[in-house]
Amino acid sequence: MAQPDYQLIIVGGGPAGLTAGLYAARGRVQVLLVEKGATGGQVLLTDWVDNYPAFIDGVSGFELMDKMTAHADRFGLEKKFAEVSSLDLASELKTIYLENGEQITSNTVILCTGARPRKIDVPGEEELQGKGVSYCATCDAPFYRNQEIAVVGGGNTAIQEALHLTKFASKVTVIHRRDELRAIGILREKAFAEEKIEFLWNAQVSEIVEGNNGVESLNISYNDGSSSVLPVTGIFVLIGVVANNEMLPMDQLETDSGGFVITDTEMRTKLDGVYAAGDIRSKQFRQIVNAAGEGANAELSAEHYLGTLA
Repeated sequence: MAQPDYQLIIVGGGPAGLTAGLYAARGRVQVLLVEKGATGGQVLLTDWVDNYPAFIDGVSGFELMDKMTAHADRFGLEKKFAEVSSLDLASELKTIYLENGEQITSNTVILCTGARPRKIDVPGEEELQGKGVSYCATCDAPFYRNQEIAVVGGGNTAIQEALHLTKFASKVTVIHRRDELRAIGILREKAFAEEKIEFLWNAQVSEIVEGNNGVESLNISYNDGSSSVLPVTGIFVLIGVVANNEMLPMDQLETDSGGFVITDTEMRTKLDGVYAAGDIRSKQFRQIVNAAGEGANAELSAEHYLGTLA
C-alpha cells in the first residue's frame, strides 16, 4: 500500500471535528482537519449557549467555537479550508477529493460533516435566527420564561419539545399543517392534557415578523385560505434535521432512513478505519456537548486502529 499523506483526516470543523482534532494533535497523530468554511459549524449561528459545562454564565456560540479552535491550535492542529467533493472510504487507503481537484489520502477518516435544521423557508426566518427563531428547545427554552411562543411541527420531536417548553413559557401554540398530530399516542395525550399548549390546525407560518427586540408575531395562513396574526416572542421550528451527507459515499456507508451514518458506541462505521461523530451520526439527541464527546471517542478509536497497523 502506498504511503498516505496523513494518518487521520477529519472532515468537518464543528464541535465534534475540533475535539477530535484536539485529541489527535495532542496525541501526536499526523492529522489534517478539512473544513469548507470557518471552524465552528452550526454553533456559530447560535446566539447564546447556556448549557455547556464550565461556562456558568453562558457563552456566545461564536466565543465557544473560537475557544475550541484556539485549544486545538495550541497543540498544532493542521487545518485546510476547502470544499470536499467526494470520498472513497472502502479501501485500506482512504481518499478525500477536494473541489479544487486536489486529492488527499489517509489511513483513517472521521466524518464530522454535521446536519442542518429543516427550515420552513418563510420571510423573516433567516434574519431572525437566534433572535427569536430557534431549532432547539433544549438549547433555548430558558430564554423564554413567562413568554408566549410557538412550535412548528406535529411529530414526536415537536411535541416532546413543546411539552418541555411549557416548563418555561406561559403559553405554547403548536402550529401544524394537518388536522391531527403525527406524534405517538402517549405524547398526543400529554400535549392535549397540558393547559399551556394550544393548537392551530391546518395552518402554516407564512411570515415571521420582526419587532424591536426580535420576533414580534407570526403571520398564519390556513388551508381554507383564511389568515391570522399570532403574537409571540419566539418560534421553534421542529420539523426535523437534514444530514450534511452530499459529499459522502452513501453506497459505502450504512445509513438510516434520513441519511445519517450508523456507528457503534465507539463511533466506528461498518468500514475499517472510518468513524463518524457529531450531528451526522444516527442518534436521537444532537447537542454540542455530546458532539464533542463523540469527537473524542472517535479519535481514540482511530488511534487504536492505527496501532493495529503498526
